[in-house]
Amino acid sequence: MRVLVNRSIRTLFIQIALCMAAVTLLSAMPAVLKMENVTNVSLVATPLCILLAGAAVLFICYRYFRQQDMLMEDAVVQIRAFVSGDRDARIFCDEEGELYRLFHEINSLAAILTAQARQEGQSKEFLKNTISDISHQLKTPLAALNIYNGIMQAEAETGGFTAIQEFTGLSEQELDRIETLVQNLLKITKFDAGTMVIERQRENLSELIAEVERHFAFRAGQEGKQIVLEGDGTVSFLCDRSWIAEALGNLVKNALDHMESGDSIWIHWGQSPSAVSITVKDNGSGIHPEDLHHIFKRFYRSRYSQDTQGIGLGLSLVKAVVEAHGGTIGVDSRLGNGTTFVLVFPIITKL
Repeated sequence: MRVLVNRSIRTLFIQIALCMAAVTLLSAMPAVLKMENVTNVSLVATPLCILLAGAAVLFICYRYFRQQDMLMEDAVVQIRAFVSGDRDARIFCDEEGELYRLFHEINSLAAILTAQARQEGQSKEFLKNTISDISHQLKTPLAALNIYNGIMQAEAETGGFTAIQEFTGLSEQELDRIETLVQNLLKITKFDAGTMVIERQRENLSELIAEVERHFAFRAGQEGKQIVLEGDGTVSFLCDRSWIAEALGNLVKNALDHMESGDSIWIHWGQSPSAVSITVKDNGSGIHPEDLHHIFKRFYRSRYSQDTQGIGLGLSLVKAVVEAHGGTIGVDSRLGNGTTFVLVFPIITKL
């Protein structure tokens, strides 16, 4: 019986059983010893034994229920402490039985609520920091747009159409920065909130990477840079095509931003029995050793970087996409000799 699993209840029943056995033994004692006037002795001894046994049972029951009352009172104290804000308050339960099982479930519920409260606090902190970062990042392009607009208005009054055309182009660049910032923030926020759906399909990796290369081919040609593709044309990959293209596109764009004319980007892909790997390598300016462990942080800007247009969200988004596919991303860089990103995605096999 599950009720007897509890040591206190088991002890209670044993003690009551011993009292009953003692009463029976004492009642039969005169007959066993063949005492004279057995009937008279029994008439006196039996009620006395029953009275003593009843008193003993009452005492045992009182002690047991007093112990249970103390346990319940302690549980109430701990629950009130938890409700009052003590997230470490727990009910002591080191025994077996239904009551302790209830206490254990209450402790589990308290742990879950504590974890949820902590997560909610982290979410609020993240939201506060994100809003602060957005405000900070938007100040620069908005201030620039305001200046450009004032200059264009002044030039329009004096007939300076060449200056208007120049500052219109600069305004367009700043608007592109704002759009990129907002779009990347929305994408990362969806990953954080768990609302981003990854729709996996079997994709030819060669075709997917060629599509990314075509997207940047014009810019690379204009800047005198080269994108080289190297890989097995038969490799297929179970992934969300648009998101993997987005991640690779961010890596290529990041490389182009930190390269000089004549530099190259190599994209290599392959497959082993256990994983698909994609390598994006360039011979650009490289990453300073001090920054190498921080490049995936949001809005991180190196004090050594010459890039004044970057926002600091591209690599964070790449990491989020790779991890959403169950993969890992690693980076190796030498200052002045280029950077290599390696994306590894395990192949899921059915046993």
